[in-house]
Amino acid sequence: MGKLTKNQKLVASKVEAGKAYTLKEASQLVKDITTTKFDASVDIDVRLGVDPRKANQMVRGVVSLPNGTGKVVRVLALCTPDQEAAAKEAGADYVGFEEYIEKIKGGWTDVDVIITMPALMGKLGPLGRVLGPRGLMPNPKSGTVTMEVAKAVKEVKQGKIDFKVDKAGIVHTSIGKVSFTADAIAENAREFMNTILKLKPATAKGTYVKSIYLSSTMSQGIKIDTKTIDEN
Repeated sequence: MGKLTKNQKLVASKVEAGKAYTLKEASQLVKDITTTKFDASVDIDVRLGVDPRKANQMVRGVVSLPNGTGKVVRVLALCTPDQEAAAKEAGADYVGFEEYIEKIKGGWTDVDVIITMPALMGKLGPLGRVLGPRGLMPNPKSGTVTMEVAKAVKEVKQGKIDFKVDKAGIVHTSIGKVSFTADAIAENAREFMNTILKLKPATAKGTYVKSIYLSSTMSQGIKIDTKTIDEN
C-alpha cells in the first residue's frame, strides 16, 4: 500500500472509521475534511428500502432548500409571449419558444433547467432524444410543466431541486456548498430528509431509510446516524 498523502492523513485523523455521526457533527466535519481549492458541492446520498423497479415504490419529488444550493442555475423558460416578461423578471436566463426549439434540435443544451407550459409540451416530445439523456425534459411532477412559469422560475433560482431514486435504491443530490456554514448545510439536509420521509411509499416494507452519507466533491463519505436528522 502506498503512503498516505498529507490530505489523506488529515481525513483519517478526523473521520473515525465505521462511526455514525450526528447530522450536526457531519455538517461541520464535511467542511473540515474538504481540501479542494474550489468551493466544492456538498452531496447527500440516501439508501432507501424500496424496489425502484416497482412503479408504486418509485420515490421522486421536489424540495426547496432553505439556504439554496449555492449553484448558479441557468433556466430556460419555454412559454407563450404573454408570459415572457414575467419569466424574465423572475430571473429566467433564456425566454422564448420557437427559436429555442430550433436551437435544441440543433443540439444546444446549455441550460440546467427547462420550464414550460402544459399546452406547449406537445412540441417538446420530438426533443426527447436530446433532452431526456441530459435530464432536461420538463415534467409536471418536478414542477417544470406549469401555468405559473414565473413562479416556477423564481423557485428554481432560489434553490428548488428535484430528485428521484436510482436503480440501486439510492437518492443522490447536492444540497449546498462547502462555503456554507455547518448550520446551513444541516438545515438543508434536514429539509431534504423530511421531504424523503413524507414520500415513503405505502408498499415499502422494512426499514425505509437504510443509510445516509454526507460528502463533498472528492471527499470521502461521512455516515450519519439516521436518528439524529431532527436534532438541531
